[in-house]
Amino acid sequence: MTRIKVLVVDDSAVVRQVVTALLTEDPEIEVIAAAADPILAIARMNVQWPDVIVLDVEMPRMDGITFLKKIMAEHPTPVVICSTLAEAGAKTSIEALAAGAVAIITKPTIGLKQFLIDASDDLVSAVKAAAKANVKRLLPVVAVSKNTADVIMPAADKHSAMIQTTERVVALGTSTGGTQALEVVLTSLPRVCPGIVIVQHMPEKFTAEFANRLNGLCQINVKEAQNNDRVLRGQALIAPGGKHMLLRRTGAQYYVEIMDGPLVNRHRPSVDVLFRSVAKCAGANALGVIMTGMGDDGAAGLLEMRTAGAHTVAQDEESCVVYGMPKEAVRRGGVEKTVTLSAIGREILQQLRM
Repeated sequence: MTRIKVLVVDDSAVVRQVVTALLTEDPEIEVIAAAADPILAIARMNVQWPDVIVLDVEMPRMDGITFLKKIMAEHPTPVVICSTLAEAGAKTSIEALAAGAVAIITKPTIGLKQFLIDASDDLVSAVKAAAKANVKRLLPVVAVSKNTADVIMPAADKHSAMIQTTERVVALGTSTGGTQALEVVLTSLPRVCPGIVIVQHMPEKFTAEFANRLNGLCQINVKEAQNNDRVLRGQALIAPGGKHMLLRRTGAQYYVEIMDGPLVNRHRPSVDVLFRSVAKCAGANALGVIMTGMGDDGAAGLLEMRTAGAHTVAQDEESCVVYGMPKEAVRRGGVEKTVTLSAIGREILQQLRM
């Protein structure tokens, strides 16, 4: 069995020791080295290149974000950020994800050793997930019962959505690799485009900063959704971390409902919840897009959207960081068309002509 080769880069000797010990307990993982800063890490990587890097942000001689950007530019490698700054400032985490990090593990400022021991399952899972990610395509959990969208709302029936109207809604669902994929899609859109609702699997407090960053890059308006926000042309609403987002309709107007509720497919927000609500409220007036991500969240909901008359699109394997969610949606029959990441913007604009 070929084990996952991991390099740990952290200026804390305690973190290096504990993380190395926790990872090496798993028979599928081998820690090939632990370095106190990126300069030492580079020297070690010249001898043997890792499959995954576990990386701190605050370090001497070179900070983690600079190191991450350097690695992604020169030799793209899956990186898991493990940093206290993920807690102190979500902006740092968004910057890391935008630069190519696959996952974020938040370290506390106190009780660090015990936290790392308690979070060992999350850390091991993040490393294994990162090892499967194709980060070259980036270039431009706690075990729970796996609920379906039934715990939030019943499935749509053929009478749920109104007949065809001039208002269109685009629903996007994504996970691992989605922060950069969404940037590619949304920055390609002109100011005049259909209203967009998005679920990106992301922890609470991160989505507001993520939305703000995209808003500064895009011609369209991008914001973290709030309860009762209207779905408007030229605007994208991103579901807040830790909350489900549902599409609702009053007359000819669409709006979103933000709500608590159980995890669905181990996620909150869940793509399946959003897609089911779009199937019920918009039907044939909608476009569903499922993008890069691990697992199967959104696959069932996309099939419901297609059954309700919506057009449905999946990101192709070649442009996905992790071809999990789109693959499962294709397997279940929910995908009408598979396109590259760069073509998704054109599919969204096509909705204006239908």
